[in-house]
Amino acid sequence: MGLDDKLRNATEDLTGKSKEAAGKGTGDEQLEAEGKGDQASSDLKQAGEKVKDAFKH
Repeated sequence: MGLDDKLRNATEDLTGKSKEAAGKGTGDEQLEAEGKGDQASSDLKQAGEKVKDAFKH
């Protein structure tokens, strides 16, 4: 996994957490769900990168 991919995934995860927290704080269920979706997407990308790294070695 390249450093740029790690940073992108970490940024997406943090953005998702921020959206989720903002959604909870304001009662905006759509924003909260979007934040959870961003986090899930980031997790999947990180898992995919780890699989690619495993096959490289």
